[in-house]
Amino acid sequence: MAQEIYLIDDGNDLKNSLVALFKNENDYKFKKAKTTEIEKVLKNIPSLIIINEDGIKEDIVKLCNKIRQNEDNSITPIIVISSVTEKKHRIEILQACVEHYIKAPVDEEYLYYSIKNVIRLLDTNRRISPLTGLPGNVQIQAEMKKRLLNKEEFAILYVDLDNFKAYNDIYGFLNGDEIIKFTARCISNHMTDTQTENNFVGHIGGDDFVAITSNINCESICQDIILEFDNGVLKYFNEADIEKGYLEVPNRKCIVEQFPLTTISIGVVIADKGRFSNVLEIGEVAAQVKHLAKTTPGSTYAIDRRKK
Repeated sequence: MAQEIYLIDDGNDLKNSLVALFKNENDYKFKKAKTTEIEKVLKNIPSLIIINEDGIKEDIVKLCNKIRQNEDNSITPIIVISSVTEKKHRIEILQACVEHYIKAPVDEEYLYYSIKNVIRLLDTNRRISPLTGLPGNVQIQAEMKKRLLNKEEFAILYVDLDNFKAYNDIYGFLNGDEIIKFTARCISNHMTDTQTENNFVGHIGGDDFVAITSNINCESICQDIILEFDNGVLKYFNEADIEKGYLEVPNRKCIVEQFPLTTISIGVVIADKGRFSNVLEIGEVAAQVKHLAKTTPGSTYAIDRRKK
């Protein structure tokens, strides 16, 4: 995927220099914009914004704050290039959540690797769920592999929501996102509220989560997650649906179907030392125990304690 980098600069020298620097790398696309065009830049959600302070008239700190306060660009990295060497000024710019302050005149090799490394860090950050802030699939698998390689004993909780599609169909995806964030908090609260420090919570995507703990006697964790979820989830429903106890959703044939209110299911796999040799084996057992948990109405959990 091409990395779209915007240069905020009234001149052309910086763009020409960067295009020459990256002439052999087609994945980097440089575009120039004036400060008056900042709204257009923000709408495009670039991979990186580089501001040449010497080439603009607007106050640099206000400009950086404007970029950072834009919801869609809250994690878009910013590099400021400036000939101003006063420490107070540099600190003010960094306080505006700017990733790099590079002194002009620019060392081209330094600028080249600064851009490459910032983009690499952004790619790493994209592995984190932007909705919940939790690690994604790459980190989840790495965490399980690490524990398997170290021959640790641990439990994996596979968590997802029941009848969540029906909720999204009635209340919309934005409200659905709020329930996902609430679910993430419920899980995290009870994975950190234990005496076991070696805990991990990840977000596979959608309404699917994974939690890993070295406490294999994790029934109380499951019970606490379910209790908090069931007590809090009703605030995401209107009174009429709460009173009915179900949602009415028309299917593709326009026939109205009834679905229970959203609940939570937890399938737990106990990874005793030597039980699993790889992550795929854990996934196969997890699919079975998750299915078992979801066959029971309401919020519930099921634990697979088989040794082999």
